[in-house]
Amino acid sequence: MRLPPLVLITLVSCWASVSSRRHPDPPPLSARAAAAINPAERTAQYWVEEAQAGIRARVKHDKSDGVARNVVMFLGDGMSVPTLAAARTLLGQNRGRTGEESQLSFEEFPTVGLAKTYCVNHQIADSACTATAYLCGVKNNYGMIGLTAAVPRRDCVASLDNSTHVASIAEWALQDGRDVGIVTTTRITHASPAGAYAKIANRNWENDLEVLLDGQDPLLCRDIAHQLVHSYPGNQFKVILGGGRREFLPNTTFDEEGTQGLRTDGLNLIEEWQASKESQNVDFKYVWNREQLMNLSQSPPDYLLGLFEGDHMQYHLEANNVTEPSLTELTEIAIRSLSRNEKGFFLFVESGRIDHGHHDNYAHLALDETIQLHAAVQRATEMLSEEDSLIVVTSDHSHVMAINGYSPRGNSIIGRSNEVGDDGIPYMTVSYTNGPGARPHDNGARVDVTTEENFGSLRWRTHAEVPLEDETHGGDDVAVFARGPHHALFTGLYEQSRIPHLMAYAACIGPGLHYCNAATHASYSSIFLIVTLLYMLNALNLHR
Repeated sequence: MRLPPLVLITLVSCWASVSSRRHPDPPPLSARAAAAINPAERTAQYWVEEAQAGIRARVKHDKSDGVARNVVMFLGDGMSVPTLAAARTLLGQNRGRTGEESQLSFEEFPTVGLAKTYCVNHQIADSACTATAYLCGVKNNYGMIGLTAAVPRRDCVASLDNSTHVASIAEWALQDGRDVGIVTTTRITHASPAGAYAKIANRNWENDLEVLLDGQDPLLCRDIAHQLVHSYPGNQFKVILGGGRREFLPNTTFDEEGTQGLRTDGLNLIEEWQASKESQNVDFKYVWNREQLMNLSQSPPDYLLGLFEGDHMQYHLEANNVTEPSLTELTEIAIRSLSRNEKGFFLFVESGRIDHGHHDNYAHLALDETIQLHAAVQRATEMLSEEDSLIVVTSDHSHVMAINGYSPRGNSIIGRSNEVGDDGIPYMTVSYTNGPGARPHDNGARVDVTTEENFGSLRWRTHAEVPLEDETHGGDDVAVFARGPHHALFTGLYEQSRIPHLMAYAACIGPGLHYCNAATHASYSSIFLIVTLLYMLNALNLHR
């Protein structure tokens, strides 16, 4: 049944409150902290120059040749280093081994580094400011996408200043004649994929109603879904695969699976995307389930839009495999489609529900979503040559999951520790420092969570220390893995905003130093040196 507008607005407000709990506005900076931040950090130039200086320092040691014709960036949203360790162990244990010795596919890449994830105004980041960093090469404020830190969150008018807009590596690829695709298991308008195309003062503005609820004008500041369909660069993307149909549909309609749209402007953006492609006389297709997608797998259209859920896509372990494609299937079809461009492509692939599992203290679900990323990366490495395709795997931020205790090798990574606390009560090998899994103490004592009726089920919450409605992100560094041309540039510790500049260097796209112009300069220097030596030898011969 169709919900009345007032009820729908109430529901949207509830959904928004969930997002606000997970990604709350930061408190105002203290006068001391504000004074300590370099004002230049609020500009794009500061971060671009920082990245270019880092590249210049690193290329002296770069022994790679060739250009990355294709660049694939895989993101595990919330994939902390402990998440990697626990997921590889679970992968091995799923295969009947002890598990600790296992490796995720990308952990075998030749290069690994660490990225610092803080925002300009926040010690611990969210997925919006980090997306701006690792896709646009500029750090900005918490909760904002594609804008510099000069714009305050929710300031619609300030966000209209083009000088505050920053371009993504997807735009750099398009400008070089390459194709672009985005794939995610979240809503396609969620913060991470939106970093490739949106310029928005609040990550929550995924539809026009969200803009209205913040007291802003959705005709002045277009929502994220509208930008994807009607604005550059999103309207040029060849492949768009994920969830989130509700953000594109009017609240007077329902999608194919009964989810009511959220838009109040009457626009059906799915139909408008189709009409736009038809007017351009290009080959296109919209699909909403796995069967339709797989029917196109061997011969995808030039433009492919796939929205497989009204909201986020289902967790892999709970998914309906008839309607829900896997991350590996989405990745394979995206690569097959984009590979038809001889100049190459940029593809962004996100395993986005790692983050959601952690927020709910569903450790098993979060770790399995990490294993799904492992499988998708494995398929990409099988399809793409190491000679001309750069693959980078990283995370946007960490979470507060810990692996603790002194269990013997092979103990279930998602089970109880072999040890007990000093109070004689068991605890889990994987636990969280905060979140909804915190249990009230019984007469001042911890409860034995292993006696709970649903203990060990997929949606059993691993225990946490501090009670919070949603578990928080962590502020520690995240790993960066690289394979392909100039992979060695990704070693060491660096700002997260350097990542797209490093990818652009290897691919010879975008502003700044590239391998191509660096190589040209090197060849000119070599020619100059050779000419100089020949001149000197000739001069010596003349004097003899």
